[in-house]
Amino acid sequence: MADTDNTSEGGRDYRETLFLPKTEFPMRAGLPKAEPQWIEKWDELKLYERLREESKDRPKFVYHDGPPYANGDIHLGTAMNKILKDIVCRSHQMSGYDVGFIPGWDCHGLPIEWKVEEQFRAKGKTKEQVTGSEFRAACREYAAHWIDVQREQFRRLGVNAEWYEKDGDPNTGPYLTMRFESEAKIVSEFLTIAMSGLLYRGAKPIMWSPVEQTALAEAEVEYHDRKATTIWVKFPINEFSAAYDIKPSMSVPEGFSGVSVVIWTTTPWTIPANQAVSFNPKISYGLYEVKAVMSEEELGFKPFAVVGEKLVVADNLAADVFGAAKVSEYARVSDVDPTGWTLKHPFNGAEFGEGFWDHEVPMLAGDHVTDDAGTGFVHTAPAHGDDDYIVFLGSGRTAKEIRDIVDPEGAYRPDVPRFAGLDIIRTSGKKRGQDGKAGPEVLKALTEVGALLGRGMTTLRDAHSWRSKAPVIRRATPQWFIAMDKADRDGKTLRDKALAGIDQTDFVPAVGRNRIRSMVEGRPDWLISRQRNWGVPLTLFVNADGEPHTVLPQASEINDRILETIRNGGVDAWFTAEKADLLGPGVNVHEWEKVTDVLDVWFDSGTTHAFTLRERGIIDDATGQADVYLEGSDQHRGWFQSSLLESCATRGIAPYKTVVTHGFIVDGEGRKMSKSIGNTVNPLDVAQKNGIEILRLWTATSDFTEDLRISDEILKANVESYRRLRNTFRYLLGALDGYSEDENVPLEEMPGLERWVLHRISELDVLVKSAYEKFDYKRIMSALINFCGVDLSAVYFDIRKDALYCDPISSTRRRANRMVMNELLKRLCLWLAPVMPFTTEEAFQTSHLAGMSDSVHLLTFEDVPADWKNDELAEKWAKIFKVRRVVTGALEIERREKRIGSSLEAAPVVHIEDAELLGAFDGEDAADLFITSKAILTDAPAPGVAFRMEDVPGVAVVPGMAEGRKCARSWKYFDPAEALDDFPDITPRDAAAVMEWDQSNG
Repeated sequence: MADTDNTSEGGRDYRETLFLPKTEFPMRAGLPKAEPQWIEKWDELKLYERLREESKDRPKFVYHDGPPYANGDIHLGTAMNKILKDIVCRSHQMSGYDVGFIPGWDCHGLPIEWKVEEQFRAKGKTKEQVTGSEFRAACREYAAHWIDVQREQFRRLGVNAEWYEKDGDPNTGPYLTMRFESEAKIVSEFLTIAMSGLLYRGAKPIMWSPVEQTALAEAEVEYHDRKATTIWVKFPINEFSAAYDIKPSMSVPEGFSGVSVVIWTTTPWTIPANQAVSFNPKISYGLYEVKAVMSEEELGFKPFAVVGEKLVVADNLAADVFGAAKVSEYARVSDVDPTGWTLKHPFNGAEFGEGFWDHEVPMLAGDHVTDDAGTGFVHTAPAHGDDDYIVFLGSGRTAKEIRDIVDPEGAYRPDVPRFAGLDIIRTSGKKRGQDGKAGPEVLKALTEVGALLGRGMTTLRDAHSWRSKAPVIRRATPQWFIAMDKADRDGKTLRDKALAGIDQTDFVPAVGRNRIRSMVEGRPDWLISRQRNWGVPLTLFVNADGEPHTVLPQASEINDRILETIRNGGVDAWFTAEKADLLGPGVNVHEWEKVTDVLDVWFDSGTTHAFTLRERGIIDDATGQADVYLEGSDQHRGWFQSSLLESCATRGIAPYKTVVTHGFIVDGEGRKMSKSIGNTVNPLDVAQKNGIEILRLWTATSDFTEDLRISDEILKANVESYRRLRNTFRYLLGALDGYSEDENVPLEEMPGLERWVLHRISELDVLVKSAYEKFDYKRIMSALINFCGVDLSAVYFDIRKDALYCDPISSTRRRANRMVMNELLKRLCLWLAPVMPFTTEEAFQTSHLAGMSDSVHLLTFEDVPADWKNDELAEKWAKIFKVRRVVTGALEIERREKRIGSSLEAAPVVHIEDAELLGAFDGEDAADLFITSKAILTDAPAPGVAFRMEDVPGVAVVPGMAEGRKCARSWKYFDPAEALDDFPDITPRDAAAVMEWDQSNG
């Protein structure tokens, strides 16, 4: 406004008499600088400790934190995850619960071992040159460093948690899986399972990472497409055999001499490990003769098939097989029943074989064989496939008969002729993870002996280590397992208990139940042993000289000594302690050896409920459950499942009541985050540029149950949403300058507009509290951002600006307005505090509300008086706002056409056909609601030129210019005849306000 706009003809400047908003709350947030200052203030206040003390008598809401890995800086995914958890805890704390947040870290495992190995290599030492104790100490130091780094990064996110141990008390502060007390509890949980009879040792084919040289569980792999070589291989039929109880009548039929059974495989490297071929008696097989093959000129290479040779394949797949073999003509000779046959290994009799493969290859019946693809026969290497292993043992053979020809590095052992030392997968260098030399050499050997019928390429969905990203292989090695299907005294298996636990758990979103249920239903026994150094040991003793599967039945006294040893010295103590000190008297130490395998890190994290919630007395040890576990959807096969299995194995119940899962973060186009694409977002960069409050707002406004999209444009949109909310706080704080509760007026004396706002507060209060309980943060933020932008800024603030600035201080309307604004400020501070802790604290401390508490975060959501809710009043105002929208639309055109500048220059005539719509304005000043100087409402028919909106039928507006004099104070146009003699240039309302101001200011 111009300097003279509020100056009277007599020269009085009325600006000093206006009650303009005034606040120290800045328009620019300066979040990157301000947020760390608030964290310091909360530290000085000891906010977390104050919350625990002041809420100790409230009902508990138990949130349990899933542990991130203590390795490297946090990334956007871990930041979003921790922010969500913080919102969960803050919102339930403000809902009247006692909610502790004990953060944790996963400290053992391979990623740390790799980094520590790198550190030693940089010092010129190999892993073999370092003692186990020295290596484990370095791992512990490495993890401790990154815990300190990540702790400060998480604190920068505004996460309010128990970040530090108090006075050396191990039952305080964050939980670490590498704390001696934690390691001892992990061992205690393991021994409970071991002594229950669920633990066993077996040589099953398991997923093995040649790169990492350790077994992997399903939760440690991810599936990616990769190109693979496919081959069709001929296994000659024996001319006769008496092996495996084959009767003479079951020997090779006449005319079948020289016939081969054809198999198909995508893993050529497993051919040297072949010990059988499987078939399905339900499949129709035929004997086929090759009549013609494509020429070398046609193909560009010499075909593998030979005219005249006879081959056995499934009838449904004959065309595919001969197509792959480049056979141009073939004939079916007869039906075939392969029951009881034995075959020769393709390398049987080969000069390079040195007799290694001169064994018979039995034909074994198996339901896993189909005629959907391949040849109808399955090459069976029981050391390298689950189905192979099952059908091999199911035929009466034993695990001892399984040939172990691949070493831990994924290469053939030295005793394997021709192939000794050849690697299956490259384990180092730039080509790490690519196919090694084994596969090509096997193909070469098959070609030499004439056993290769065809070859090709295919794309497989194959398992890769989630750490190294390299493919894994199946390899039968002695490992330790927890049985899923061994019944207890009550006839219930671990699988039964886990499925029952799933059924009794709530899932957000609900689809999580089916996902984890299907995984548990189909999962194998839990492989828990790893061949590494940095981890919690399987604290068992096995027979030193005889059968190593024989486990010492450890008495409680032995277990107690083991636990005390680890409690005092950590996991290293198991490896360094003397056997005699652990076994005690009465046990021949020479008969028993320590198991040196370590536990799967998922077992570590699966026990966190035991050494965090139960050991600290937060929940009952036997029957207690956390209220919520929250992690990414990948944890259905990770932490959610390992925690479920561990708790069900030790206590028979799930460790949680509710499981909440979030999606992954993708870019604005829905692509996975990748450094190579250049679409990654660093949360610490966002903090430095925009402030963490923006990242928290993005988290809460996203539907976290799906994948969350982020980009510069999406962040900019959240910056705009933040500005809208911040401007709302700033306006309220300015409007409430000098506010006192003495200004308040009874509800019945309030104008209808104020009572409508109170009704909206009551509606939002129900929505916000319910949505926080249901973890529906997007619903909350959408509602509140819309409320601030539409209901408040575009409607209520706009309408009441005149009353706030220009009404006498004593007026009921202005007092009611300020009373409502006080409620708005208080409610918005509380409602938004879990999501925007920095801004709400700033607004709270800047206002008169600061007298309520030392921090907004020490407060709880307030109840809303029941009489604020008024549905009938809400219906009335919905009608008024419908009409107001048409008037606003008409005036916008007048402004655009420059017929008016301000809406106060207008005096519209509003034609309303609907009597109920017109009646809604009874008792209301339409001009005030339209922000015009005058307004006429009529039920008379509107002229054709009147402004209308299609979606508001029956309402038409004829804009008109306001007549009279422009008030020098409020700029409203008024009839000069109504002016007071002493104030001819302002309205009587403004004159009353000025006289009141003059009296107050001498």
